[in-house]
Amino acid sequence: MIEFEIFGEPVAQGRPRATTINGHTRVYDPVKSRDYKHYIKLSATQHRPKELLNGPLAVEIDIYRPIPKSMPKYKRAWIQNGDLRPVTKPDVDNYVKGIKDGLSNVIWEDDRQIVDLQVRKWYSDIPRVKVKVESLELNEQQQLLKN
Repeated sequence: MIEFEIFGEPVAQGRPRATTINGHTRVYDPVKSRDYKHYIKLSATQHRPKELLNGPLAVEIDIYRPIPKSMPKYKRAWIQNGDLRPVTKPDVDNYVKGIKDGLSNVIWEDDRQIVDLQVRKWYSDIPRVKVKVESLELNEQQQLLKN
């Protein structure tokens, strides 16, 4: 199992941009999304396995967004208890797209290997993303050895 945190305010994957150069259309990531993916790669490199994970994977991602400054104090207590969660945009799937792309070829070979994905959004004084990756092949082999 690999667990780590990516500190800093999470950035959702932006919509792809397109431009025409010499009659050819070129599609590219917005600068903010591209830079965040690069930051994810740099952060995850410290937790890189010796060999890229290459079987089915279970991934848990907890996204901790900053608490809005306009949030009343009584609601901050709800946040501390986990009773108040962000229901505003961006959606969790937009966060996950950039995170999965950033971790490809660093932790795993390709994000198509993810067969079990859990994503949660929270508020926190320390904005960050927590990632937990578990290889399911290893768990299945361990279960066979126990039986």
